[in-house]
Amino acid sequence: MSGASHTGCCRCQWRRFGVAEEMAALGNGGGADAGPGSGRPPPGDLRSVLITSVLNLERLELDLFRGRHHWVPATQRLFGGQIVGQALVAAARAVSRDEQVHSLHCYFVRAGDPKVPVLYEVERTRTGKSFSVRSVKAIQHGKPIFTCQASFQLSQGSPVQHQFTMPAVPPPEELLTQEELIKKFLQNPNLAERYRKHLNKIQAEDVPIDIKPVNPPDIFSSEPQEPKQLFWVRARGYIGETDMKVHCCVAAYISDYAFLGTALLPHRQYRIKFMVSLDHSMWFHAPFRADHWMLYECESPWAGGCRGLVQGRLWRRDGVLAVTCAQEGVIRVEQTTTQSKL
Repeated sequence: MSGASHTGCCRCQWRRFGVAEEMAALGNGGGADAGPGSGRPPPGDLRSVLITSVLNLERLELDLFRGRHHWVPATQRLFGGQIVGQALVAAARAVSRDEQVHSLHCYFVRAGDPKVPVLYEVERTRTGKSFSVRSVKAIQHGKPIFTCQASFQLSQGSPVQHQFTMPAVPPPEELLTQEELIKKFLQNPNLAERYRKHLNKIQAEDVPIDIKPVNPPDIFSSEPQEPKQLFWVRARGYIGETDMKVHCCVAAYISDYAFLGTALLPHRQYRIKFMVSLDHSMWFHAPFRADHWMLYECESPWAGGCRGLVQGRLWRRDGVLAVTCAQEGVIRVEQTTTQSKL
């Protein structure tokens, strides 16, 4: 992700500058790439890097795409949300503009290599009158690292409608960002050096997401917490009104950030040895703007057998349930408990 160079012919580079128009034309049925549109972005362009870089795939053939990396976690493995988001971009490029994604189901089968791009191969599994299915395989070094099936639907009305009620929480304007919270923690003169280094590393990461935790955990405590967390999230930068599939691709990226960590909240006395996602599923319910604040409600109903299950809901500010997510991951910890951070 960060540090990956953009190479290729002038046409490819020019196509990337027209990414807003290209992303807006996701549903072009797999035809030719969109043109440069209005051309290069103006100086001081404030568009989201998730659109201009992370989710901007290069078409190699009709249903074959190449994606590059923007941010690599400290684990030096590819961020799962990037793979899910890019796979959905590839799938969306193979359906009509009027079809919108309503669900996706993914498996992470191998660790991703941050040193090389990812190839996305799309199979047009079924195209029906109301629903279409696209299967996507992400490939590195000639082997699949990830598989995904996404289902798209033409808009249909129905009198059968209901949803849960959004949790009552303070608005994002009243909360500190993750960066502000880290600065606050770093001001503590008694913070152990190893944790100071860890927080500085997090602070230096170029994550293209704005995050405001509702009830931030006390990093100086190893006391177990309920396996639930709430935070406001949005894409960093401007996306605007465009094809809803664009916002769904961005939400797919956002949905994996800090998600599996919810399962660790009751087990904070243990040091993590290994934690990776096994699968990821999403259901899209209502239109939303991924560059507007949404409440991410996460909970973990179960953990055991070196696995943890997490579920999440993305709420619009007006109380509409926009997206539901679920994920299972591998969690291995050291059997000895951690020492105090002070």
